[in-house]
Parts: sequence; structure tokens; C-alpha cells
Amino acid sequence: MTGDHYFSTEPAVDVQRREVTFTVEGREYALTASSGVFSAARLDPGTAVLLRKADLPGPATSGALLDLGCGYGPIACVLASQAPAATVWAVDVNVRARELTSENAARLGLGERIRVSAPDEVPADVSFAELWSNPPIRVGKAELHEMLGRWLPRLTPDGVAWLVVARHLGGDSLQRWLDEAGWRVERHASQKGYRVFRVTR
Repeated sequence: MTGDHYFSTEPAVDVQRREVTFTVEGREYALTASSGVFSAARLDPGTAVLLRKADLPGPATSGALLDLGCGYGPIACVLASQAPAATVWAVDVNVRARELTSENAARLGLGERIRVSAPDEVPADVSFAELWSNPPIRVGKAELHEMLGRWLPRLTPDGVAWLVVARHLGGDSLQRWLDEAGWRVERHASQKGYRVFRVTR
């Protein structure tokens, strides 16, 4: 990986803050995004498809949920809003992304239930009832497989992962890789060129 990307640890690009608004399940969210963070100008279309088509948690959901590659926090904030009994871990390598997620969680009154962390800061004994991700396909196949190979095994025995991937960016090949790695993969939905995968043990 070369250059400055949203998956850089510390983006060099100047901070240019923007407000991103979107609606999920009838609730409107207004979050602060910034340059140097994934999809800073709007809710990414893949994330929008994921939040619209996957089975969101509800009031009965408890335990730990994971937003892997949280960006400025749209998925984490939706999960924490939908599942008030759960704790959401929002994980990203990007320092600026983590700062924005913390700010947005506090702004929405969710700061006590969203734990924003770098990957190595998540305690090894935490396992996740759900994993949600719009994974950073552009990091490259090897890095993507390493990331999913690290975090998917941390699902609880009956846990579920929800992933969204653009078909033209390798959604079908990722499904094959997950199958070959021993995961049960259901193509839960397709919309606007995106695949939503439901992944279980």
C-alpha cells in the first residue's frame, strides 16, 4: 500500500469536516465526517445497502457487536441505536476515523456503549455476537483476507457476520474464498451492484 488512503493509519490530507445525514429504520442520523476518512462526503452506497438489506439487531440483542473498519461511525451508531442492550466495538486503523466515531457516538448519546479502538486494543477474550463490515477491498486481496481471517474467528459459536462487497470489486471471489476457508456464506441480498453476505460457522 502506498500513498495516503482512508486505510492509512494517520492521514496526511488536511482535515475538511462535513456533515453526512442519512435515515435508517425511520431514524435520521447526522454525523460528522472528514477528508482522510472513507466516504467523507456521503453515506457510502455499499454501507447504505448493508444497513437497508441486512437483518439489523434489535432490543433483544445483547453481548458485543463489531463494526470492522468503522470509518466515521455510521454502522456503529446504527447498531448501538438499534440494540440498546449491546456493546458495539468500533474498530479502525485510521486515527482520524476513530476520533470522528467517538465524537459522533457522544453527539448521539451513545458514547458509553460504543467502544472505539485500534485493532490491537480489542481485548483477546472478547467475542462477538455479530460482525458488520463494508470491508476495505482496495487494500488488496492479501490484506483483506488477513483482516477477515483475524476477526471472523472471534464470532461466538452462533454468531453472524454481515458483509457488503461491490460485485465489480470482487464480491463473488470473496464469497468463494470464504467458502473455501470453511465459512457458511449466504448471498442474502443484491442491490445496486452490491452483494450482502451473511456469514456463519
